[in-house]
Amino acid sequence: MSDKTPNHELSPLKCPVNLDDVDLFSPGAQEHWYEAYDILHEQAPVHRIPGEGFMPGTDGYILTKHEDIERVVKNWDRFPPIMSVGIEELEKQDVPLEELDYNNAVPKTVSTLRPNQQLWRAHRQELTDPWVGPGAGRHEEMVRNFANQLIDNWIDNENGEVEFIGEFARPLPQMVMSTILGFPLEDLKKLEEWGNAQVMPFVYGKGHRNMLSRAQAKEQAEVLAGFTDYVRDKVTEKRANPQNDMVSDLTQITYKALDRKLTDDEIVGVVYGMVIGGLETTQYALEEEAQLLCEREGVFEQLKQDRSLVRAFTEESMRLRSPTQGLSTRLTNQDEVFQGVKVPKGSLLHLRWAAANIDADEWDCPMDLKLDRKASTRHLTFSAGPRVCPGASLSRLEQVTAWNCLLDRIDGIEYADGNQFLHQPGIMLGTVELHLKFTKAG
Repeated sequence: MSDKTPNHELSPLKCPVNLDDVDLFSPGAQEHWYEAYDILHEQAPVHRIPGEGFMPGTDGYILTKHEDIERVVKNWDRFPPIMSVGIEELEKQDVPLEELDYNNAVPKTVSTLRPNQQLWRAHRQELTDPWVGPGAGRHEEMVRNFANQLIDNWIDNENGEVEFIGEFARPLPQMVMSTILGFPLEDLKKLEEWGNAQVMPFVYGKGHRNMLSRAQAKEQAEVLAGFTDYVRDKVTEKRANPQNDMVSDLTQITYKALDRKLTDDEIVGVVYGMVIGGLETTQYALEEEAQLLCEREGVFEQLKQDRSLVRAFTEESMRLRSPTQGLSTRLTNQDEVFQGVKVPKGSLLHLRWAAANIDADEWDCPMDLKLDRKASTRHLTFSAGPRVCPGASLSRLEQVTAWNCLLDRIDGIEYADGNQFLHQPGIMLGTVELHLKFTKAG
C-alpha cells in the first residue's frame, strides 16, 4: 500500500492569483487551498466543472457558500446522495442488491440497511449512536488512558521534541476505534493499512470525483479483501462469545427498522464505515489544532488556565482547518439556482466544506480564532442534516480529552526545526510530519 507522501514536488502548482489559476484537485493544490477559496468566494462562489458530472454529458459544480451547502445537505429529496440514487436505479432494473460484488463493503450495506432517508436515520439511532454518537461519552476514560500512554512515550525526551503526528495524533484515534470495535491493539498496524486502503480514492483519486486508476482499484480491492476476511472472523467469534464492544453488540441486536438480525456482510459494512471515518478526521483535527496553538499567540496559555475553553478551541480549529475539505456526493433532482447561477437537473455537486467554514457572509472575521464565537458548532466540518457524520460526537470527545491531557502535562509548545509543512495528496488537510518542541509541566 502506498504511503501518504506528497506527490507534487516535480509539478508544484503556483499560488492562484485569479480565477483562471484556481484548481482545487491537481497535485500540489493542497498548499494553496485557502487562497483559492478567497478567489472563489469573490468571483465564482458557484464554479462549474464542465463534463465532470455523475452521468455522461453532465457537469459538476463546486459550491463554496455556507448557505448553499447547508441548504443541500438538509434536503435529501432535492439533493439526493449519489449512492442512494445508484441503488434506486438498480432496484428499478430488478438487480438483486444482495448479490452485487463490491470492492468496498459500505455500498452493499447501504443497499440493504439504509437505502433511503428513513432507514439512514434508523441505522444511526440503532446501530452507531450508542457507540460513536450520543453514547460516545462512555469512552472518555478509555480515551484519556490512551492519550496519557502515548504522552508517556515522549514526555521525557531529552531534546524536548516530538513528531506529533506519528507519536500522538495518528495512533490515538486508531487505538480508540480498535477498542470500540473489539479488535486487539496488536492488530493496529493491520488496521492502519486497511484504513489507508479504504481512503485511497480520497488520497490518490483524480479530480473532484476521486477516481482511482484501474491498477489502483485493483490494489485497493486486494488489500480490502484481507480486511473483510478479518472482520468476518471477528464477527464469527463474537456471535459465539460476545464481549462489551461494538461488533459484539451488532451480532446480538435486532435491527428494529427491518425487524431482523444483521447479516455478517452487513456488520462488515458497518465496521468499514467506522474505520473510514474514525481514523482520519480526529488525526487531522489534532495535528491542525497543534499548529494553530503554535501560530496563535497566547491561546495555549488561555486553554491552560481555563479548560472550559477547550471545546470552543476545537470547534474553531475544525472550522478554520477543516479535516475533510470537500466531497462530491450530491445530485440535483431538479433545476436549481445558487447565488444567481443556474444549475441543471442531474448536476453533481462538490460541497466545499472548508470554504463554507470561512465564508465571510456567515462568520465575523472568519480567519480569526475566537474562543467566544457564538454558535461555534454550526460549521460544516461534519456536514449537517440527515447525513451528518455519525461519529462526530466521538471525534469531539477525542479532541477535547486529548487536549486536556496534553494541557495537564505540558506548559507550552512551539515548532521545532525541520518542518516542511507539506500536505498529503487528496481532499483531506493532512500535514505529513509535524515536529514540535514542548515544555514538560513542572
